[in-house]
Amino acid sequence: MDLTGKTAIVTGSGRGIGREIALKLAEAGANVVVNDFGIPEPANETVEQIKKLQRQSMVAMGDVSQAADVNRIVDMTVAAYGKLDILVNNAGITRDQLLLRMSDDDWDKVLTVDLKSVFLCTRSALRHMIRQRSGRIISISSIVGIIGNAGQANYASAKAGIIGFTKAIAKEVASRNITVNAVAPGFIDTAMTQQLPEERRQEMANKIPAGYLGTPRDVAEAVAFLASDEARYITGQVLTVDGGISLGKL
Repeated sequence: MDLTGKTAIVTGSGRGIGREIALKLAEAGANVVVNDFGIPEPANETVEQIKKLQRQSMVAMGDVSQAADVNRIVDMTVAAYGKLDILVNNAGITRDQLLLRMSDDDWDKVLTVDLKSVFLCTRSALRHMIRQRSGRIISISSIVGIIGNAGQANYASAKAGIIGFTKAIAKEVASRNITVNAVAPGFIDTAMTQQLPEERRQEMANKIPAGYLGTPRDVAEAVAFLASDEARYITGQVLTVDGGISLGKL
């Protein structure tokens, strides 16, 4: 998977799965724009790690649920590197609560950050990709958007929305040599899951046919594949990276 000379934006890449995706794309040869929101230190750390891989990188702080910030980030990228080849829509949040206890703000915030941001970033990126007649767009969905999960009606709705959005936009831009796909991770071993009690982690692992939690690297490898020329004939698809949990377990 050779991405030498390609330019990528990875939203929410200051830490966790987003950081691992950014590093994997850089390892494959891409220059990577690191986006995050809030304090800049995590994003700066990701950039420093990318530069150690002898790739170019810069921080583009901004709220990707706001159109003005999104357009500024995309314009910064094209100004710095001359093009935009890969967009990874990774930014997202959770505000878990049973539906009868879920506030309007819990619903609106998750749908805005997790789904509207995908619309805004994709629309802005496509303005450049259509002109250059090439591009790769990969959005991070979730198995929760496929099989659902109690207490996550907002998150499940946003992640399911990403899947529908992916399929629609794939049809719109396929003739322009632009692919649009989604990756749906299952239970991934991140800082958040590492804080759970060991019995809860084991309970999660027991639900997975493979028997263990995935890693951010597992997700990053899938994204890099879909960003590569090897995946040029794959579009409108959802690649589950879940150890088989979406299949169910007897």
